Amino acid sequence: MHEHGDPRTAGHGDARVSQQAPAEFWEQRYAGAEAVWSGKVNRSLAEIVSDWTPGRSLDLGCGEGGDVLWLAERGWDATGIDLSPTATGRARAAADSRGIAARFIATDLGEWASAPETVDGSAGPYDLVTASFLQSPVELPRKRILRAAAERVALGGRLVVISHAAAPGWAPDHPGDFPSPESELAALDLAPELWAIELAEVRAREAVGPDGVPTVLKDTLVVVRRLRDPGGAAVPR
Repeated sequence: MHEHGDPRTAGHGDARVSQQAPAEFWEQRYAGAEAVWSGKVNRSLAEIVSDWTPGRSLDLGCGEGGDVLWLAERGWDATGIDLSPTATGRARAAADSRGIAARFIATDLGEWASAPETVDGSAGPYDLVTASFLQSPVELPRKRILRAAAERVALGGRLVVISHAAAPGWAPDHPGDFPSPESELAALDLAPELWAIELAEVRAREAVGPDGVPTVLKDTLVVVRRLRDPGGAAVPR
């Protein structure tokens, strides 16, 4: 389900397909093309995570696995979840061809959010949970998924949420929900005594539009770190 920086490729916010069943929409999206994404890591995620000590990681809406593979290559015990069996199958094949140890699970994130322990290998806790461009033109309980993601973060671990902050320059009237740092934090509704906000900003990056003209895209980036768990344990000073 990843939208690696290009809203035009997934019909983001398109009301014409909003009534289609999510599993059907995303499987058609992936099965209808040889490759939807570049296979490269999301640049913003790489910039944020590159200096962190590897641990267990979970990527929500992993698509064809670019972020998961990048993390695994850098020592993370990496898992990705996506609704589309075609997407996770391609991710698994890419991992095998490159000799990378990574896990990919095809399942509905809404169902995972309700009962993550029922999805093999995805209950956590995780040192890193990522959700990059988890924005969908079909039904997606995004707030519930992000809150479930936060619950899976280990003590001292981080949740990274990256989203499109504005419509692309080549389609300024593009419909859709474009979260701000403030709205993302409000959606997460994290207890301030348990979490530290390490990053909450809109960041611009260069891109190339469908007409080949350079443009600038804006992303909302939020990074939070669990300092204490509800039981009282805290990160050692």
